[in-house]
Amino acid sequence: MLDKSFDAAASEQRQYAQWEADGRFAAHPESNKRPFSIMMPPPNVTGTLHAGHALDNTLQDVLVRWRRMEGRDALWQPGTDHAGIATQMVVERQLAKDGIDRKQIGRDAFIERVWQWKAQSGDTITRQLRRLGASPDWSRERFTMDEGLSEAVRTVFVRLFREGLIYRDRRLVNWDPEFGSALSDIEVENRETRGSMWYLRYPLADSAGRPTDETITVATTRPETMLGDSAVAVHPEDDRYAALVGRHVVLPLTGRLIPIVADAYSDPEKGTGAVKITPAHDFNDFEVGRRHDLPMPTILDAQAKLTIAEIESDLVEIDGLSSRDFVTGIDGQPREAARRAIVAELERLGWLERVEPHTLQVPHAERGGAIVEPRLTTQWYCDAATLAKPAIEAVEQGRTVFVPRSWENTFFAWMRDIKPWCISRQLWWGHRIPAWYGPDGHVFVALDAAEAQAQARVHYGTETALEQDPDVLDTWFSSGLWPFSTLGWPRKTPEFERYYPTDVLVTGFDIIFFWVARMMMFGLHITGEVPFRTVCMHGLVRDEQGRKMSKSLGNGLDPITLIDEFGADALRFTICALTGPGRDIKLGPSRVKEYRSFVTKLWNAARFCEMNAVAPVPGFDPATATQPISHWILSETDRVIAEATAALEAFRFDEYAASLYRFTWNVFCDWLLELAKPLLAGEAGAAQDELRAVIAHVLGTLLRLMQPVMPFVTETLWESFGFGGSGTLAAADWPQPGLAPAGAAEAREEIDWLTRLIGELRALRTEMGVAPSVLAPLLLRDAAPRTLARAERWSEALRRMGRVCEIAVLGGSLPKGAAQLVLDEATLVIPLEGIVDLEAERARLGKERARLVAEREKSQRKLDNPDFVARAKPEVVEENRDRVAGWSADIERLDAALSRLG
Repeated sequence: MLDKSFDAAASEQRQYAQWEADGRFAAHPESNKRPFSIMMPPPNVTGTLHAGHALDNTLQDVLVRWRRMEGRDALWQPGTDHAGIATQMVVERQLAKDGIDRKQIGRDAFIERVWQWKAQSGDTITRQLRRLGASPDWSRERFTMDEGLSEAVRTVFVRLFREGLIYRDRRLVNWDPEFGSALSDIEVENRETRGSMWYLRYPLADSAGRPTDETITVATTRPETMLGDSAVAVHPEDDRYAALVGRHVVLPLTGRLIPIVADAYSDPEKGTGAVKITPAHDFNDFEVGRRHDLPMPTILDAQAKLTIAEIESDLVEIDGLSSRDFVTGIDGQPREAARRAIVAELERLGWLERVEPHTLQVPHAERGGAIVEPRLTTQWYCDAATLAKPAIEAVEQGRTVFVPRSWENTFFAWMRDIKPWCISRQLWWGHRIPAWYGPDGHVFVALDAAEAQAQARVHYGTETALEQDPDVLDTWFSSGLWPFSTLGWPRKTPEFERYYPTDVLVTGFDIIFFWVARMMMFGLHITGEVPFRTVCMHGLVRDEQGRKMSKSLGNGLDPITLIDEFGADALRFTICALTGPGRDIKLGPSRVKEYRSFVTKLWNAARFCEMNAVAPVPGFDPATATQPISHWILSETDRVIAEATAALEAFRFDEYAASLYRFTWNVFCDWLLELAKPLLAGEAGAAQDELRAVIAHVLGTLLRLMQPVMPFVTETLWESFGFGGSGTLAAADWPQPGLAPAGAAEAREEIDWLTRLIGELRALRTEMGVAPSVLAPLLLRDAAPRTLARAERWSEALRRMGRVCEIAVLGGSLPKGAAQLVLDEATLVIPLEGIVDLEAERARLGKERARLVAEREKSQRKLDNPDFVARAKPEVVEENRDRVAGWSADIERLDAALSRLG
């Protein structure tokens, strides 16, 4: 017998162990089945399961479990990412607790410590994915630092270098001055900060290069970088400065001459319309500098301290304008201290015009929190623009399709404006760049040290000592190879031949550029094929108020905590139910609790079936059913099979969940089991046997439809009812619609009539405040013979489920105090005199309607105000829209109730 309630924790542990032991998740390259493959976006080895992982992996698992049931040979390739900067930072902090700096123990010892840490705790997230119910082929788990994947990284780097697509260049990068490394854009977080805007006056120079009394004012949020200014830029069409273009200003504090240039980067509407150009410390300024061939002196070092090494020889002493002693005196100061000193000196000399409060976006390192500096350094770059062209064409031609298609426009916008990709990082943990340098700086790129040494012998004519580049590759470089490196490439393995290109990539829209684009570029260039045929984009997980989850708000969700409290099935179903095409989902404990009730509803329905001797009948053929109720429920079952299958084919996880919810709760539980109660409790016979067999058949079908999203409770019920042995539901066939039995359409029409009638009766009783214990007569007026026959046939159900005491035909006038319903051709009359105070009920309904109208108008006025819509947080605007929609529905319901009262 089933327990009174479903023990999620016990079931999850037992069922998952059974699946793994039975090899239910394994792919079979030798199989003749049609392959299906998905690559798991590799979570960081440092990580723990967060809400985004739960969303991403639930959707993938639903697809994989469904395709397995369809008979496909499914490979869900799992693995983890070495996460260079994140992992190195974790281990450095561990060493710091023991008073150890990584430089003290050296590179090799430090990397050994990282591997030790990874072995101890690096598989945390994979254990947690098992708790979620994820079903990848764990026997094929990969790690981006595995030797096979590392070989793929070296092979691709060498190939692209030899093709001229990887090169060294001196450009601006995001620089973490505390960690001492370049960062990718995704590792930089812009934070709104209250600061200042300083307006600085620069004197124009005369023809001899001396300062004049005429000045031009520039506005800046970074006055400390002025020592590295190379120009002042004005817009070419700004008449205020047209006569100044081509002249020079004398840079305060340094006495250096810098030109005034015309460049469209300067916005006449912002500040003074004139901007200082510091090419070595601002990304936009760098591009201006390249366009005008400006010098690019660096004035902040790797630790973000002021350095005058590159400008010291250009310092000119000009009384009242510049001071060599001042500039040299602040050499080596941190940027904040240098800013304060420079502002104070400019004010003392009279070159500070004014200061205004200003809110700006300040870049911070996502990990560590240091303020990021644009820094001019020599790094390794990849020619992303060249690699992007085939990727753009592949999407244009439909070889890879985004779902929803609207995300293709985002992909195109990013890819068509792609910049050179900085692929080197100043770290120790990661794939070390396979480049070696000779004593004269000549670079040798090779697969290993021996090959580099052979190149050096040819180049120098003798044995020459080489030094390997100390940098490692950006983590996104190795993860960009993930779809084929995990399958054994550069070797042509059976897995690579069978499962590449993959079928689907499921991922969030926030990494289209950082990961999806790189996989597209590498996949096409290296293999000649797209890495995946479909990219299923989902939104971000937000809290129940629509806010982005963050540490500062303290609104993050721990999926493991939710699983402990509500069970994995409830969390998974919640995720599916809330995941519409490309939209963010609002997830919280209350939503998961709601859907745990759905798991409970299924369990209780199964217990009812068990208590009524419902069990699978071997060899039962649904086509042999004869009763209308059987025809109806089999027809409804075929409908839900078609709906669920179509939803999954279209990646509409919300519609898949909605179809299961509607059928289980509304059709199977609320109608089938309720309508079946009298027959199941009645005398034994062929009709009762048929109904039990039909209910068992429908329950088994429902469990198969639900298995992809709620694998634990369905597997437990599958085994308990004897549909199959332990752990076999995961390998069961996906249901297919059957042939509609004779009379199915008529039966469906009749049960539809019955459910509509009972639904209307229940709604009316609720609206009128009729107590459940009070029965009321049902009078039929103008009813056709077919309707009267149906009412007679289902009189027991109408009495029990509609709380009707008698059913009769009304031939004369309406009784006093009656409510009316119209159903098809018939008018249904329910006398309420003596049951309900009609006048009081009209007054109550009218008062409630007036209140709702007032509430709706209040929110509608806000939505009609353009300032409110523009300035309010998006979640607040959406909340008001939801309120207006809800109140409108309630008002419509009350109007219907009032009309029934006459």
